[in-house]
Amino acid sequence: MTLTLSKKMLWVAALLGFTIGGAIVLYPARTLPGTTSICLSMDKVADYIHAVIEADRDSYTRHVVERMQTKGIVVASENWEDMHTLPLPAQFLLESGRHLNKKGIGIQYRLISLWPINKRNIATTPLQSIALGTIVTQPNHPFTGVTKVGDTRYYEAVYPDLAVTQACIGCHNAHPNSPKRDFKVNDVMGAIVISIELGPGFPG
Repeated sequence: MTLTLSKKMLWVAALLGFTIGGAIVLYPARTLPGTTSICLSMDKVADYIHAVIEADRDSYTRHVVERMQTKGIVVASENWEDMHTLPLPAQFLLESGRHLNKKGIGIQYRLISLWPINKRNIATTPLQSIALGTIVTQPNHPFTGVTKVGDTRYYEAVYPDLAVTQACIGCHNAHPNSPKRDFKVNDVMGAIVISIELGPGFPG
């Protein structure tokens, strides 16, 4: 019963976030003539994607995890699949990113850090490594650029992921696998990296 409930709540949260995000993105297109061409910079596209990701995670944290835990219905835990609980907000973000990646539309996002609890969440490109070092001291703006993996070029935007709740800070500081255990509120804990595949005709 708990497994069924937790899965239902996870899908409700995901559906809510992507429905809201999709409405925001699609609504202007419905009000413009069919011949209208819209040109957006890659920076602006990444900002839009990041805003939706952050809104989804915040909504999931506030309206699913916190409410379910407060009511004593179900908790969020690191081993959520084995324990039949809800995923932690960071895991929710990673799971939604994996789901998007499976669609093969050329957009990916995930969490990375200089101090990852999960060793898979490390920088995988030189640009990401430089970005992580930069945003620790300059967290007010994303670090962006173009990188190449094999024969494919990607625009990458790396956004600082700040410690905004005491629960998140306490988890990282107390976790036995955490390389850093002195996080404070508003510290940069890591980053959200958004990668957008660039077609062969893209300049640069």
